[in-house]
Amino acid sequence: MHVGPLSVPVTKTLVEDVFEECRQNLITQVDILGFEFEMGLVPYIKDELRQKGVDIRLRYIPREAFDKRAVEKGQVKFYDVAYVQVKPHIKGKTVKIELTNFTTYYTQDDLEELEKTLKKGGSKVVIENGQITKLSKDKNGILEREILTKNWVDWIDYWSVDFDYESKKEIIRIEENGEVKEVWTGNYIFENIWQSFRTKKNQKIELVTTPHTYEKSGKYKAMVKVVDILGVDTSHVVEIEIK
Repeated sequence: MHVGPLSVPVTKTLVEDVFEECRQNLITQVDILGFEFEMGLVPYIKDELRQKGVDIRLRYIPREAFDKRAVEKGQVKFYDVAYVQVKPHIKGKTVKIELTNFTTYYTQDDLEELEKTLKKGGSKVVIENGQITKLSKDKNGILEREILTKNWVDWIDYWSVDFDYESKKEIIRIEENGEVKEVWTGNYIFENIWQSFRTKKNQKIELVTTPHTYEKSGKYKAMVKVVDILGVDTSHVVEIEIK
């Protein structure tokens, strides 16, 4: 197990350092805990590092970890980082991006503990292992569970796409030796080119973008950003080659 930093995200460099340490010490599985994670880590680990013999899993540190009572009761549960899957559909210089899956493992409640404390005639909405469940107890004390997130799409509140993510560098100004100069942070600015979101009148989410046309041939990187119904955003970068 490796615990990430408190004030900054777990980065690709840190993950690679942990991987190298595991490889040298013949460790085949490791959990990396963190409060925040750099974009694109999940597919990188899945497609690259796990293929090299180390099963790395990223897990969020929940807020309950700072609650002494929750710790004492064993109610602190670490959940895997959410994962977005997309598929680009390319025709000539035009591309449409399809959102094909969103996987989450959120756990904010202890279902069994709540079942014991729920009063007769009461109900509560809980989250456990990536499922939102309505827990009810009738007048006779009989429990009923109703899963509200019946499909992965139910988790999504909003998603958007930047079709040319690396077109605009993030530049900051710093003062050095009395002079102000511009420095590239190494990151890029996400520009919202297309989006789909739920409203009170229309709860439907579009899963395929409208067509986007590139002016020139070449390799591009599109970023997909998903905001779930809890307000947590997850991003995924996909490479697109226009011939």
